[in-house]
Amino acid sequence: MAKGTADLTAWVVTLPSEEPELRHVEKDVLIPKIMREKARELCSDKVQAFTECCQESGFLMVVKCRQENAALKECLTTYYNDPAFYEECKIEYLKQREEFRATGIPAKQRQQKLPTSM
Repeated sequence: MAKGTADLTAWVVTLPSEEPELRHVEKDVLIPKIMREKARELCSDKVQAFTECCQESGFLMVVKCRQENAALKECLTTYYNDPAFYEECKIEYLKQREEFRATGIPAKQRQQKLPTSM
């Protein structure tokens, strides 16, 4: 091959796949953050029971709230280990990402902007 010419056989045209490519931070930080928030909402009764126990117990919460803590951990872990729940949260994240890319406005700011005149 002559100097300065490119080997065109090395270039492969790839079509966009059905599955969008996720960055490391999206897979390991952003999607799990959505999972935690949604799991807390879904386990809200156990979160509330644990919170009340801790407020009533003070410094003895480590000993007195073991049962509530175990129930909360079990509920949250059930969601964290569910592949279908991960996919649901991933789809939600991808929708948020697509909206951000289209509008340039983060989801939190879009939610806060409610009409003030009623």
